Amino acid sequence: MANTKQGLRVGVYVDVANLARNGGYGMRYDVLRDFACRGGAEPIRLNAYVSYDAERASNDEGYKDGQQGFYSLLRDFGYKVIEKTVRWYTDEQGNRFGKANADLDLAVDALLQSESIDRVLLATGDGDFVQVVRALQNRGCRVEVVAFENVSSDLRREADLFVSGYLVPNLLPLSTGRGGPAWGEVGSRVRGVCYSHVDKGYGFLRFMKTIGPELWRLDPRQPDSPYGSAFFHDSWLPPVVDAIELPSRNLIFEFDLAKGETRADGRDGNLQAVNLQLISPSR
Repeated sequence: MANTKQGLRVGVYVDVANLARNGGYGMRYDVLRDFACRGGAEPIRLNAYVSYDAERASNDEGYKDGQQGFYSLLRDFGYKVIEKTVRWYTDEQGNRFGKANADLDLAVDALLQSESIDRVLLATGDGDFVQVVRALQNRGCRVEVVAFENVSSDLRREADLFVSGYLVPNLLPLSTGRGGPAWGEVGSRVRGVCYSHVDKGYGFLRFMKTIGPELWRLDPRQPDSPYGSAFFHDSWLPPVVDAIELPSRNLIFEFDLAKGETRADGRDGNLQAVNLQLISPSR
């Protein structure tokens, strides 16, 4: 169990290639660190596992400089960068292919280092880590998973907490790439899921207002809840979504937060979700 005097100890293990291939390209690693360490937790290990094509780097200065710049940025945020060199092979048909699987390195490191860790965050959607999750839990660690697309359903179920990276404030750039008010404020653009829908033609979307320690407080009406709620009418849904699919935790929307109409008693109305766009899964 965590030492209450020292605070919760956290280990973060990032499968960089898996995330980049599955919706997480451009993810902000400083925000991932903030999310993992929410509530004042102390980062004991921050490991990022990357693949590096040395053969390509010898012929492509742009690739080499880009990769080295990325690794330097990770180190600036406090991550240890573990490079896995791409090895090239030729199959029976003469096709050449590269492999740089860091799964074993990540699994071994997480298990060996777990003795000094209370909470592990795995940033990957790879189902091969299901057994690693179980082993970490059996050693007394709470295991959380953050990923974007193509996330193993078994991995979701085994984790103590699964959070789609799309829903973490500012973890991934918005599809519009625009500026404006901060995430969660009126006029900002956020991402969320439909948690309530009625047959009268409307529903409510829940979004994470801030990276708070009590993510289990899902009811936005609770004073310590890190979540907010926004009303939408079925006619505002994007054409690819049928209201009969709602509510759903699997459909992730990006939308603008607009101020609702003032109530008869003079109080502000509910926030409204306008300009809805389906982010995941893509259709």
